[in-house]
Amino acid sequence: MDLQKIELENKVISALRMVFDPEIPVNIYDLGLIYEMKIDDHNNIYILMTLTTPNCPVAEDMPAIVHDEVKRIEEIGDVKVDLTFEPPWDVDKLTDEAKLELGML
Repeated sequence: MDLQKIELENKVISALRMVFDPEIPVNIYDLGLIYEMKIDDHNNIYILMTLTTPNCPVAEDMPAIVHDEVKRIEEIGDVKVDLTFEPPWDVDKLTDEAKLELGML
């Protein structure tokens, strides 16, 4: 991966860290809700994500929230966000930062 793509990926990660799960005071990236992120040669991005539970109160809104936050990055072209529940999310997907925030470390 070239340096520009790495920098853009870091910007996307920073944007994702601005979106928080409504039930857990941790951002969606550190919660491990982002399963896949692909940036093509035209800076279009595909994000596959999940939620902590299918019954999440913002289940219908979260993909649009993620889309809008990532789309704010100037270099980004199109943004496509898909939601999946396979495999189901579990606490093993938490980053160490999230575990620390939640008092699990």
